[in-house]
Amino acid sequence: MFISDKWRDYEVIDTGDGDKLERWGSYILRRPDPQIIWPIADESGLWLSPDGYYHRSASGGGKWEMKTSLPERWTIAYGELSFHIKPTNFKHTGLFPEQAVNWSWMMDKIRTANRPVRVLNLFAYSGGATVACAAAGAEVCHVDAAKGMVQWAKENAALSGLESAPVRYITDDVFKFVQREQRRGRTYDAIIMDPPSYGRGPNGETWKLEENLYPFLQTCTTILSEQPLFLLINSYTTGLSPSVLHNLLHMAVRQKFGGSIHCGEIGLPITKSGLNLPCGILGRWESN
Repeated sequence: MFISDKWRDYEVIDTGDGDKLERWGSYILRRPDPQIIWPIADESGLWLSPDGYYHRSASGGGKWEMKTSLPERWTIAYGELSFHIKPTNFKHTGLFPEQAVNWSWMMDKIRTANRPVRVLNLFAYSGGATVACAAAGAEVCHVDAAKGMVQWAKENAALSGLESAPVRYITDDVFKFVQREQRRGRTYDAIIMDPPSYGRGPNGETWKLEENLYPFLQTCTTILSEQPLFLLINSYTTGLSPSVLHNLLHMAVRQKFGGSIHCGEIGLPITKSGLNLPCGILGRWESN
């Protein structure tokens, strides 16, 4: 498992009964997590008095119960990177802290490449990977279909002192954008993607990961440069195996460019139990 264990401003304090107790900076949140099917060992202390508690609804979704002292948003840092945190209606906070292990890996790859690096970040959300790559000196193209998330990414870049960094922020359908880049002949040295399990495009197009990921990955390889540096796939799709990502990367990328592949679960350490919380999977292809 790839463990994000270098955080100072974030911590999974404890887990159990479908919930995780987290510290985001100086604030404590209690949120649901479907992976947590074991009981809470001792539901006392912070479990009973978090600053924010997302209550699940039996009919789906849920809502936050907030203390009046909890701000609408606040800032946390991971090394030289800074991010706005804001609890949303969908239980998320605008950041997936397990991705920090990928940020560190990408920053190291970019800084040791000893050449200019152009990165394409697809399904880029609030820009964690964008900020990391820009901080490492890369030129980045950030693409997400949600205008609000693209704005959030810009704010995160500014928090990290990267408002003047060479980052293009694109609000667009990811698939159509990649096709246009292909027609333009534009290439990238690295591609990052976090594709959804299921989605619908603006004109009723349907995306199903199990049907569309491989052809999309193939299309993405056509806009890799002649000497690509890396390609990263993140997935939170239930039931998808790291071995599946390995096979996809082998067929679509390694057979064309050589290099090596590393896949596995991604997770976070749980302070109280000493166990690790699985948070999805990743597949990394990198040049040798």
